Amino acid sequence: MTMPNGRALLVRMVVSIALLALVMASLVAGIWGVFYGLLSIVGVGNPATLASVISVCLLGSIAALEFTQVSTVERFAGATPVDDDAEPELYRTVTAVAAMLDVPVPTIAISDSRAPEAMVVGYRPDAIHLVLSAGTIDALDADALEAVIAHELAHVKNRDAMVMTAISVPVVLAAGLRTRLPEPAGKGAASIVIVPLLFVSNVVWIAGRTITAVLARVRERAADRAAAEVTGSPAVLATALATLDDRIEATPTRDLRAVESVSSLSILPLEADPGSRDIRLGPEGDIEPSYQWFDRLKWRLFTTHPPTEDRLETLRSLERERRLESERDREERD
Repeated sequence: MTMPNGRALLVRMVVSIALLALVMASLVAGIWGVFYGLLSIVGVGNPATLASVISVCLLGSIAALEFTQVSTVERFAGATPVDDDAEPELYRTVTAVAAMLDVPVPTIAISDSRAPEAMVVGYRPDAIHLVLSAGTIDALDADALEAVIAHELAHVKNRDAMVMTAISVPVVLAAGLRTRLPEPAGKGAASIVIVPLLFVSNVVWIAGRTITAVLARVRERAADRAAAEVTGSPAVLATALATLDDRIEATPTRDLRAVESVSSLSILPLEADPGSRDIRLGPEGDIEPSYQWFDRLKWRLFTTHPPTEDRLETLRSLERERRLESERDREERD
């Protein structure tokens, strides 16, 4: 397996964004259609205009609630900003990597968590926080930590936070709508509106989450590639990812649950792949739980990171290519 090149990644990104635009249009059309149908049934004059006004007001209010009530990732991760006096070596490394990627030096925040977290937070490149956990810093040597920092700052270079926030709009709106709708049971005539709105929001949420996850995985691969090019050693980043993956496996479940909310932002997902757990029930231990296949399906659809083994293999392949090119250059010079 080879790492997708820049053009392939761009094609995937464009297709994903186009599909998400279609999902957003479907959400708006679905909500409008529900209210248009209801207003037409009750005989309201000019139902199309009134349905448009109601749909815009509904989506606008949900957007205001969802995007203004989000707590900072630092608070979720329990991280505290540190200055260069407290972490001089770390600051030197971050400053050097930021210069190589031509991005502003971020504020560094460190959490006491033993879970191996590494992420960047913020929308604008000039107001980014790099969040690292004590578990990550302790697990990696200087070169591996530099590779991880390069991966995270590559997200800044690519403006991934801004991109992912923008394309997540239909998912956030659909989730906000469905969580604010009451249960239709016992609601009488109101169920005529509640049931179709629940259907629309659920379909849009599932489709949007799936497409957003695909794009997130593309962005992770792009950041891997950029970090490998900046550090000049794909093998070092591969070693770092393997080390952090082992650290995740060794981290107690209760500690991973504490950082689940920031899992999608970290360099590796901070929850276990259901496919890696072979749960068996019954007297003979030979019965697979009925929910296990569903957990595996959700993981495959919604996970925001490519499988770690795939990332390791593509980095190793890139390392082999780099060595072959180096040998050819040496032979040409000789």
